[in-house]
Amino acid sequence: MNQLPRDTVRLLSSSQVITSVLSVLKELLENSLDAGASSIDVKLENYGLDRIEVRDNGQGIKTADTPVMAVRHYTSKICCHDDLERLETYGFRGEALGSVCAVAEVAVTTKTVEEDISVQYMLNSTGEIVSQKPSHLGQGTTVCVLKLFKNLPVRRQFYSSSKKCKEELKKVQDLLIAYAIIKPDLRITLVHNKVVVWQKSKVADHRSALLATLGPGAVANLLPCHYHQEQPEISLEGFLPKPGADYSSTSSCSPDKTFLFVNNRPVHHKDVMKLLRQHYAAQYPGDSASNRYPTLLLKMTVSPSSVDVNLTPDKTQVLLVNKEAVLTAVEALLVSLYGFKPGGDPSAEKQLGREMSPSLDDASSKDMDVGVTNHNDHGIALSTAKGSDASLPPQTSNSSSSSSVAEDWIVNQSSFSLYDDEAAQSCTQTTETDSANKSSERLEDNVGSVTETNQPQISAEDWSRGTALTDPVSREPLQPVKIHQPSKLNHSHSNELKSNCSSNKKMFNSIMEKRDALTAYDLISSRAVRAPLSSATLLEKEARAEVLREEPTAGLQDVSVTAQERWKNLREDDHKKSEEKAKHHQDQRSKLAPAEGPRDPSPAPPRSHVRSLKRKAPLSNQQLLDELFSAQPQRKMKTSAARPSQPLPCSVAALRLRLQRLSSRRSAAPRAPPHRLVNRLASQNAWVILCGQRLMLLNPFRVEEALLFKRLLENNILPAESLQNPIQLTDGNLGGAEYTDALCNMEKRSPELDGRLLFSDPRLVANGFKIKLTPGLTSADRHLEVTAMADCVPFLGVDDLREILTAVLHRKAGTVQESRPLKVTNYLQGEAVRLARQVTTNLSREDVEEMLVRMEQQLGENSRSCIHGRPFLQHLSDVPVTEQEAQALLTPELQTPS
Repeated sequence: MNQLPRDTVRLLSSSQVITSVLSVLKELLENSLDAGASSIDVKLENYGLDRIEVRDNGQGIKTADTPVMAVRHYTSKICCHDDLERLETYGFRGEALGSVCAVAEVAVTTKTVEEDISVQYMLNSTGEIVSQKPSHLGQGTTVCVLKLFKNLPVRRQFYSSSKKCKEELKKVQDLLIAYAIIKPDLRITLVHNKVVVWQKSKVADHRSALLATLGPGAVANLLPCHYHQEQPEISLEGFLPKPGADYSSTSSCSPDKTFLFVNNRPVHHKDVMKLLRQHYAAQYPGDSASNRYPTLLLKMTVSPSSVDVNLTPDKTQVLLVNKEAVLTAVEALLVSLYGFKPGGDPSAEKQLGREMSPSLDDASSKDMDVGVTNHNDHGIALSTAKGSDASLPPQTSNSSSSSSVAEDWIVNQSSFSLYDDEAAQSCTQTTETDSANKSSERLEDNVGSVTETNQPQISAEDWSRGTALTDPVSREPLQPVKIHQPSKLNHSHSNELKSNCSSNKKMFNSIMEKRDALTAYDLISSRAVRAPLSSATLLEKEARAEVLREEPTAGLQDVSVTAQERWKNLREDDHKKSEEKAKHHQDQRSKLAPAEGPRDPSPAPPRSHVRSLKRKAPLSNQQLLDELFSAQPQRKMKTSAARPSQPLPCSVAALRLRLQRLSSRRSAAPRAPPHRLVNRLASQNAWVILCGQRLMLLNPFRVEEALLFKRLLENNILPAESLQNPIQLTDGNLGGAEYTDALCNMEKRSPELDGRLLFSDPRLVANGFKIKLTPGLTSADRHLEVTAMADCVPFLGVDDLREILTAVLHRKAGTVQESRPLKVTNYLQGEAVRLARQVTTNLSREDVEEMLVRMEQQLGENSRSCIHGRPFLQHLSDVPVTEQEAQALLTPELQTPS
């Protein structure tokens, strides 16, 4: 580590300030990543106020650098201010540990690969070492922060409420998720108060990282996208929401699922976020998605010299030198995925037209790499070269392969808008079919003339303005087809059509129309109540239709006001005509209503129609209702014939014999489960079960823990990591020649090309050992070596392999479960406990019954305790069989004196 010069410290001019648990954790996490760590464990106690521990497996701190590792402005990442133009690390100021020491107690435990043991250093408030002692930890660095803000009571008081503490824990988890996504090969865990809050294992790529952090439901609606340009050098990668996908599954109300990165650094950039939200919300109608944040990953890679990360102390905001170019590139990527947004930046559209216009042949001749994958399935990939200013030759065939999304868009859109003014005029003079044929013929002629002659080539800007395609005769821009309405019919014919429609079509306006008083017919009728229309309502309906024909764009309120004014200014003779129409309408309605009194017999209608007539009978005609309802049960009554009966002989001896046979069959049948659930004790998360005549208390979590441990013992395969230096196996380190012979007799795969054999015996593979055998002419010439070993079990080595061979030789262990070494067994016990803690506390009755069945099937009679030796069942009481036993269970106070 070197001390930064004074001028560099002055130019950085942004001293680190520790204001929260999040700021402490961010600095320690970035230090671990800069050290090349592939595994990071974060542990918090009391939301980080009492203890923050960050452990990694990075390079460690050299012994020569430990005296100044926490002194301000000492760093190994830069030497001067000019190094910021080539910055490839997260940190560069050399102030992280020094700032943390000023507000808490700090202990650092570190070990490099060259050192034999690790050393723990205790630091004071200025970052100087006050004591040191050896430690058992392995390679890497562990920073432990105790009593945060111990000397700042006001800042510690800020976290006095549980709400603030939970919000801080949520921010910590969001930060870890961001780094877990941008670093797929990073294993990271978050533990709070000894409970695993969140964890992510090592994965292959960014998509797998998104699956591990956000879940398959969110990633299923994301498309991989790629964009690249050389001048200025900008590369965009990420996963964006699918066009047209449901916004409830591709966005959220908060920006915690919108991940933006600049040179692998998580940042907040308002302009980029604004662009993303605008283009995402533009594909949904109205303002349904305007206030939502899309779920996406956007990784922006620019030259380190064109970005300034020294803006804020937390380095979450950056200054882009080529900001406009980056925004244009982002918008070009969004336009290629979601289409042109109205009112968008014309510069981005113009650049998109230049970047995406050349065909495949032109691209090969101009050294241009333009690739597009189907964005419905695989996403979008765009890349352009400097100076690619080629334009698109007009093509109109949808069957030809296109090299860009913009070309497809032009082709598809041109099939809808290549119509000229002459085709529009012919529409008004001929029938609809003739006009369609002529317009299609003119369309083909125009397209053919455009493709045959070398016209000026189309650009995206001209196309968006509507000036790309011109008429070959008049040289004017082509206009879309105008659909002309048919001429108005005469007034009498329109009235006739209205009267016919009014009889068949139900039109109701609850505002303008007035209802009549409800009758008994309306109350028992199955149809909707419809009052007769008044003269004013009928006239206003006709007036509204005429106003809408004259002014189709008029609003509902304007139409109603105009109709009312026409009614007020109506002449006296027109008033009389309206009254006659209203009276005629009321007469027609009265004819449809059922008449009073019984009707004349008519041809028998369908049964359903008869029932509807019964319901429509008026209440005032009581005689008719009595006749209908009294006759109904008479129709349903059926004369049931007497059922035949025959007496059967009965013998008590025969019944006794039959009962004996049934009891013998029941004894031969499979027995009922010995445990029966009674009820659940909600306060203790336990269940009361009945075992024969005994009431027992069941702890389902202990049962699940034992079942998980048994399953892990039988089936779990420890992942083996390759060793840089394979371990040689000899008779000496294995314990003798008999152990070596036992190892060589285990199952092996077919020989490789070099003649070596790889052991495939499950007793070795499941315990995390990969061993290769190089055969020789004699047993002394053979060569054994361990090439890979599990790193998840601490201190696993040759001694554990010897323990496996001992089980095979002396205990005749033939299964994986019988050959587990002690270290592996203890590790699997811890995994079983961790998995059992993730089981929900509110188990259903079906879950517990299924657990009891698995306990009977998988665990023996003697295995009725958990890993820690605690029993599954606690005896409560015995269920009395006789009345005397029940009396004996009563307390002495309740028993009667003898």
